[in-house]
Amino acid sequence: MLVSGPLLTPDHALSRALLRSVPDSVTERLADLGNVPVAVPVLLLAAAYAARRGRRLAAGAAALAMALVPALVIPFKQWTARPGPLEPWAAGYFPSGHTATAAVAYLGAALLVRPYTRRAWPTAAALVLTAATAAGLVLRGWHWPLDVLASLLMCTPLLLGVRWVSRPRPRRTRRRSG
Repeated sequence: MLVSGPLLTPDHALSRALLRSVPDSVTERLADLGNVPVAVPVLLLAAAYAARRGRRLAAGAAALAMALVPALVIPFKQWTARPGPLEPWAAGYFPSGHTATAAVAYLGAALLVRPYTRRAWPTAAALVLTAATAAGLVLRGWHWPLDVLASLLMCTPLLLGVRWVSRPRPRRTRRRSG
């Protein structure tokens, strides 16, 4: 159980300082960016676009990364049984599933569409949406700051896998003999 340790005191202090510093109507909408019905369709559209443009392996890797999110998050929630900032009687707040969903969906989508834009806006938009989700969850009091940080760290290998599969590969040219 994550109830003691050197990081919990600053985690609680930061959470108390930020909690409800922005109106709930705003933070709730920000947190909702990590909901499955909001984030996953973005990734599915980007995957469909990439697959249609011939990048089926990259699209499949991004979809697999999203499918692995609950497989990673749920066991950790059960194992740690960490209580929430506003609900100390409830358990299962570590790590943040909403943050993990947002990170893989938005950043995965950016990795899929970036080669077609030759601009940085997909990555910038994905980072803003992921950060907005994380901020909304902490400011609303639905997660501790370490919950969202742990989710981002947990999703990093998934996103690196998508990046590795979706990187441009040099075209092989056949040499003509003779």
